[in-house]
Amino acid sequence: MEKSIQSKRKTTQPLLPLNAVVRENGAYNVFPSFHTNSNVLVGFETLANQIATQKIVVIDGFGGVLWENFRQHLNSALIEKKKNVLWYNIDSCLKSSEEINKMIEPNLNGDDPVFGKKYLGELSDFFEAENLKQLKPDASADICIVYGTGASLSNWEGQLLYVDVPKNEIQYRMRANAVKNIGNNETLAYSQIYKRLYFIEWPVLNIHKECLLPKIDFIIDEQRIDEIIWMKGNDFRNALNLMLESPFRARPWFEAGIWGGDWMKNNIADLNQDEVNYAWSFELITPENGIVLEGNNNLLEVSFDFLLFQDNKKVLGKAADRFGNYFPIRFDYLDTFDGGNLSVQCHPRPEYIKENFGEAFTQDETYYILDCEEDAEVYLGFRDDINPDEFKQALIESQEKAEEIDIVKYVQKFKAQKHDLYLIPNGTIHASGKNNMVLEISSTPYIFTFKMYDWVRPGLDGKPRPINVEHGFKNVYFDRKGERIEREFISKPSITKEFSNGRKVSLPTHEEHFYAVDRYEFTGEIEIETLGQCHICMLVEGDIAEVSAGKNNQKFKYAETFVIPANVPKYKINHLGSKKAFLVVSYVKDNWC
Repeated sequence: MEKSIQSKRKTTQPLLPLNAVVRENGAYNVFPSFHTNSNVLVGFETLANQIATQKIVVIDGFGGVLWENFRQHLNSALIEKKKNVLWYNIDSCLKSSEEINKMIEPNLNGDDPVFGKKYLGELSDFFEAENLKQLKPDASADICIVYGTGASLSNWEGQLLYVDVPKNEIQYRMRANAVKNIGNNETLAYSQIYKRLYFIEWPVLNIHKECLLPKIDFIIDEQRIDEIIWMKGNDFRNALNLMLESPFRARPWFEAGIWGGDWMKNNIADLNQDEVNYAWSFELITPENGIVLEGNNNLLEVSFDFLLFQDNKKVLGKAADRFGNYFPIRFDYLDTFDGGNLSVQCHPRPEYIKENFGEAFTQDETYYILDCEEDAEVYLGFRDDINPDEFKQALIESQEKAEEIDIVKYVQKFKAQKHDLYLIPNGTIHASGKNNMVLEISSTPYIFTFKMYDWVRPGLDGKPRPINVEHGFKNVYFDRKGERIEREFISKPSITKEFSNGRKVSLPTHEEHFYAVDRYEFTGEIEIETLGQCHICMLVEGDIAEVSAGKNNQKFKYAETFVIPANVPKYKINHLGSKKAFLVVSYVKDNWC
């Protein structure tokens, strides 16, 4: 089976295991899961048992599912049960590739390798309405099954199965040319495939998924393409409800990059040590993370947004009215230990990202220094004597001549200090230097990076990385310079509460950041109130935190990101190590709700 899967995915990263992974010691768990009291089942045969008595079955699912492989396996299992099955591929009702390309052309920004504009339509826009009407089941068959992404648009009355596949697996399949964009017949560059996913397909598929959630009879995790995992729809929704009352982790995933380092390799034992480096950990970038449900020791992964679709108010509390189904805060790692500098960059201003890319809010960031070497630095803000025209000319000439420039003639750098917080609101020039392990605590948008200088180096694929000087100059603030940077853009911690076994420290963020960051420094046990806000947490110093909320208990290790839904009024953190623990907590500021 593993050989069959690997031919469809281009990556060095492992699949989610079939069975639960438990790490009782202080080791970071790459495959965290949430225990449910429901059955999670394995295999096409067991699924066939559930649908064999049905006359009509609808199998819908996310883009990126290997539909023909799925159909062949399930069909074989049904034939074993002596069933005559007629299969109807919903792709037969798609508009032509030419029509679809014309429809989405305004959102693709030509052949730009990164940026498009979010499509505001629906999945039904991709289908011929008349063809959908004409798709009718044949009453003479034992079972009629309509399948494929958008199958429920057929409006057939029958059992509804929904097939999900993690976003990282979709990208691995795209890189292996195993799947294509919806309705597309061409072989596109990977950057163009991803751009269509991000700006066109994922928005419409998420709306479609939300509509289907209450109706799903069976939820299926298809990432193990020859050995699917599934559970009943009611059990699935009950598991989501349980998570909304509990601490939990999303499943992280990891990527190499040209500036990537080896801190994660050296500190996360379960990572593939043969990977060239690790630049990123998607700790909690919810548009691309999954949640993993465990039942009878089997693991089923679905997208994080199912929690928001189930009840965004229980997830986000006060912030739900503003952010709806869009989780507002992300945690991710940038690892440059023995690696390289990040590109010198900035992020778009709020009006720019909305007008040009269709995002509701922008990419405001902070760098929390989880760890660093003695020589580590952070580039932040301009020098007091910055000349914008001279800077732009230097950047353009560097591109044209492929020559490095002395970036510190223009941009300030500061010695990195462990546990410091560097503030990077939109329009601020910045970069992490070498030998940092950065915890990015940021608003959720994550691809809107305007690289202005990238040290004249190619990506890991040997090709030039996109440079966005023009975008950058339309957004960067040149008055963020000189002594103002140390005064306003490096957080000044203040003690806001002291108690017998520790204290609460506020790490003030910039006025443009809609989220706050606190740090609890303590021994033993403390109790924290959520006050109607979702808390995103990480033990940034210490060993193991036992987290309890009501009857629900979980253990989280050093450097693992976990979530406390706003529906949880308060939670206790018991540090199981002897030394002092530091817990970072981020949440939306009340005045931004």
